[in-house]
Formats: sequence, structure tokens, C-alpha cells
Amino acid sequence: MRILLLLTVVVLGIGCGEEYTPKPRGFQRFEFPQKQYKTHHNDCGFSCEIPDYATVLPDFSTENKKCWFNVYYQPYNATLHISFDQVKNPRELDQLAEDARTLVYKHTVKADEIYETYIENDRLHGMVYELSGNTASSFQFYVTDSVKNYMRGALYFNERTNVDSVSPVLTYLKKDILHMIETLKWEK
Repeated sequence: MRILLLLTVVVLGIGCGEEYTPKPRGFQRFEFPQKQYKTHHNDCGFSCEIPDYATVLPDFSTENKKCWFNVYYQPYNATLHISFDQVKNPRELDQLAEDARTLVYKHTVKADEIYETYIENDRLHGMVYELSGNTASSFQFYVTDSVKNYMRGALYFNERTNVDSVSPVLTYLKKDILHMIETLKWEK
């Protein structure tokens, strides 16, 4: 019994010899590939450039239409859901733009703020929505040629995320999505 007590005191004395120092808070480290793009062609009437590390997959949702697809960013477990429509009446484009806005503002329950940036050049116009806070989708957009073509996109991470932990990835992916929009070409 004495030996056991002595052994316990010795082990505790040795184990408590150093002062405990907690590890500092750490953050994930992301290695981002160098930006390289490839042109995505399809039968829908448009082309655009997407990053080499992304994969275009068909959309298998229940509302799936012929020209709906997903750009999957495998290294970051994120998906850009794209819907593309061609309309016969240009007034339908206004309704589609309003539908996009409605879908964005459904996130107001979780969003701290929603920033709108208008896009316009000689080929297209539209809106980019950046949502701050822990929302399901932090980045959405729509673009149109004001005649018959309309594209909407929404970026989702395929797991529950904390906006602080994915912020570097989100910033990186936003640049790729904006590049996709800038290189979007409507085909005749």
C-alpha cells in the first residue's frame, strides 16, 4: 500500500512538473490552385469559362430542365447550381429576374445583410447578390441578354458550414463565378 501511494505521488509530481499551455485557436489552411480555365460548351445556346478543377454535372433535381446543370467544385465540396432558360416573350425575363430576387430574399431569416451589385456590359445585364451571415447560399446571381436568354446561379456548400471557416474558399470561388459571368457568350 505504501509503495502504491509513493508511486502515485512520484507520477503526479513528474506529470505536474511543466506548466500547462493551451494550444492557440487554429484555422483551416487552404491550398488554392493557380487560376486556369476551360471553355464549357453545351447544346443550350451559350458557352462560358469554368475553372479546370471544376466539373460540370447534369442537374437531377425534381424541377430539372434540359439546360439546368451544376458546376461542382470538388476540392471545396461546393456546387454552383445553374438554371438556363430561353423565353419567347422578353417580358418573361422580368418575371424570371423577380423570381431570382425572391429566392435570394428568402435567406433574410439567416442573412445579416444582402449586397446587390448590378452587372451590365454590351452582351448582358443582371444582378449579383452577396449574402453575409450563416446562410445556406452566400452568393447568387442572374444575367440576361434582355431578349431571350436568362441564366441564374446559386452557390451552395454541400455541408453545414460556418461562414467564418469558409470565407477564404468563398472569396476564391466568387472570383471564378464572376469570371464565368464575364466570359459568358450567348450563341446565335
